[in-house]
Amino acid sequence: MDEPGLEEKMKTAVYYNNSDVRIEDQPKPEISTNEILVKMSSAGICGSDVLEWYRVKTAPRVLGHEITGIIEEVGANVSKYQKGQRVFVSHHVPCENCHYCKFGNETACKTLHTTNYHPGGFSEYIQVPEQNVKNGVFVLPDEISDNEGTLIEPLACTVRAQRIAGMQTGKSVLVIGSGVAGLLHVKLAKSNGASKVFATDINDFRLQKAKEFGADEAFNANDFTLEKLKQANNNLLADIVILCTAAESAVAQAVDSIEKGGTLMFFAVPDPDKKIEFPMSKFWRDSITLTTSYAGAPKDIAEAIELIKSKKVVVSDLITHELALEKAQEGFELVAKAQDSLKVILKA
Repeated sequence: MDEPGLEEKMKTAVYYNNSDVRIEDQPKPEISTNEILVKMSSAGICGSDVLEWYRVKTAPRVLGHEITGIIEEVGANVSKYQKGQRVFVSHHVPCENCHYCKFGNETACKTLHTTNYHPGGFSEYIQVPEQNVKNGVFVLPDEISDNEGTLIEPLACTVRAQRIAGMQTGKSVLVIGSGVAGLLHVKLAKSNGASKVFATDINDFRLQKAKEFGADEAFNANDFTLEKLKQANNNLLADIVILCTAAESAVAQAVDSIEKGGTLMFFAVPDPDKKIEFPMSKFWRDSITLTTSYAGAPKDIAEAIELIKSKKVVVSDLITHELALEKAQEGFELVAKAQDSLKVILKA
């Protein structure tokens, strides 16, 4: 029992850099009448969490945006949820009323880019603000485990990207980079009726996983050639190329691999200081589309939940490591090294 007058503490994993993630005590959040408090059950470490150029500029901070948990407290004005419910909580949520949301560009919404939960997913408790309560809390079906629920957010991002890329039954898909995001694209493309799905990577472990998860061919990026792609794809390049790595060499490989009338989806992007040149006349002449996708909206999350619940996209086999919150540093190192790990999960 806490002594009267002393604020209750909780454990958090505070990010300073990829090699310095510290377990620190912070005050357990208190909620307002329009908020909820969630006790974290599982939190996935995302590949974006170990992008130092992206994360260090805001350090020190508590990261983590792929979380499931149990509602611990409910604000007096919240009637939609109740204590004890298992939930997935989205960190960025749109307003659903602005110019961008009106035209289906929810991830460009200003509200989405300013919302988050406090202090972050890598903590024992999470304070969910009013806007997130309104548009970003989803009750987990019994068919989805806490650990599987951490894949809802990355799958939602994948769902959105393939929709933007014009995925249709019968199209061929090349996924460049076979980390968690790339493997989710492989799984979803197969579920979406792709005629052929191909994957590349430089890591043998991930190439093997790509094959296990449905890729018709998995090429080592170091010796990948357009001839190999054509031989495996009825003498055609890929209708949709999804770039899931920030490596500059992969961008050039992606550009060369698009069939006429095809689409190049930038799911990952190079460091902002890097300048990339494109053969615009080729794109114009061959009717090639370049597009991007960032994050996911509530409708994408709802679709991802249904895909996991129905087992149309199985995600449990992506989970390779489960660690206690206190071992967050080990988890970050596993993800940053990107060797024999896929989804690494921290447990409170």
